Amino acid sequence: MTVHQNFIGGQWTNATETADNINPSNTREIVGVYARGSRQDAEAAIAAAKEAFKSWSRSSVQLRHDILLKVSTEILARREELGRLLAREEGKTLPESIGEVVRAGQIFDFFAGETLRLSGEKLPSVRPGVEVDITREPVGVVGLITPWNFPIAIPAWKIAPALAYGNCVVFKPADLVPGSAWALADIIIRAGVPEGVFNLVMGRGSVVGDVLLNSRDVHAISFTGSVATGKKVAASSIEHMRKFQLEMGGKNPLVILDDADLDVAVECAANGAFFSTGQRCTASSRLIVTDKIHDAFVEALKVRMSKLVVDDAVKDGTHIGPVVDQNQLDQDLSYIAIGKDEGATLAWGGSLVQRETPGFYLEPTLFTDTTPEMRINREEIFGPVASVIRVEDYDEALALANDTEFGLATGICTTSLKHATHFKRNAEAGMVMVNLPTAGVDYHVPFGGRKGSSYGPREQGRYAAEFYTTVKTAYTLP
Repeated sequence: MTVHQNFIGGQWTNATETADNINPSNTREIVGVYARGSRQDAEAAIAAAKEAFKSWSRSSVQLRHDILLKVSTEILARREELGRLLAREEGKTLPESIGEVVRAGQIFDFFAGETLRLSGEKLPSVRPGVEVDITREPVGVVGLITPWNFPIAIPAWKIAPALAYGNCVVFKPADLVPGSAWALADIIIRAGVPEGVFNLVMGRGSVVGDVLLNSRDVHAISFTGSVATGKKVAASSIEHMRKFQLEMGGKNPLVILDDADLDVAVECAANGAFFSTGQRCTASSRLIVTDKIHDAFVEALKVRMSKLVVDDAVKDGTHIGPVVDQNQLDQDLSYIAIGKDEGATLAWGGSLVQRETPGFYLEPTLFTDTTPEMRINREEIFGPVASVIRVEDYDEALALANDTEFGLATGICTTSLKHATHFKRNAEAGMVMVNLPTAGVDYHVPFGGRKGSSYGPREQGRYAAEFYTTVKTAYTLP
């Protein structure tokens, strides 16, 4: 098979090591063969980005706009093709995959517009006759490290603002899903980015990521991934006094109150907990249900789960695709065993599924009779596993929702305006949903959380400028 190469300093470059990209719906199928970069590759990419920054940071906003718009146009035109590639390498269902591709295209379109809306301030000084100009300038060389669960949307929402605001990029996608990242890089390159402005270095985090973390020439790092790795990014960034942005784990609650519309609550829970195979940092893994609706909710959710089809990601009618790989499947199964050992009731699912092709198929899993201190209610599982916690009333539900080291997303199902309003104000999370799944956010508004889920400025929307630019204050005495 053709080896998909890295792109460094304006050139496609060979690598001494490659890796097969395996389809989790059919482990006999190789999606493609992709380069694995070395330390030298990463260092060369950083050097190229540093050199290119001198001119790109002063480039015309019209040039940047036109390049990003070309990227958006091609992504949207190829949504079906790119969606199928994403589904084959990550295991997300085809409709979900196409939706993610569309979102990537919309993100580039949004930031194409933002290049023309760069703004500043002109203020009078407290000193007579002195003028003050406040402007935003690009940060410099930006290292972007992205996860496997959204292999085109998350790279898009990092790369697009980085380029829009005049930064140069070294992009390291997740080693597990290089296909969508390579396709996106190819589109960006053909859209006309100058030499060195955008660099793709696929490879292991322990190699490529380590170089990014320890280079003095990387001025900012945006990372999405595990808490453990996020802490390493933070520690190295502090040592080098660079900007850093972290999006990490979640243990997101969905509160179901007695007055909730049962159909709405069940759909919010099923969608938030099990779609995308539960492999979303915004997934609803804790279902906090008040006493009077608890039994009806559990029974209705079990009925809904019984209708969810687990199968090949690209098959028509599939609702839940496979888990991404064997390691993640082992982790999911381990937590299912932990839940049983802790005394939770396995109310539905939890077993492996056999299909026509060998893959990492797992039934959506629901635990009931759980308590807040159980590990399945404290630790992020990152699979199609959810647990129900019974509470007495709204006050207990809110307290329990906030009782976590994470704070990314939270939700509530209720017909009470009073409780909805109070929850939005008092929920300790970066994103709050009312009568909606916790997973699912727009591309033009800020994304991020609190506590152990996030650190640094928000991603997406106009708030992205807080990370990808630095503020300069200039005084003039005419």
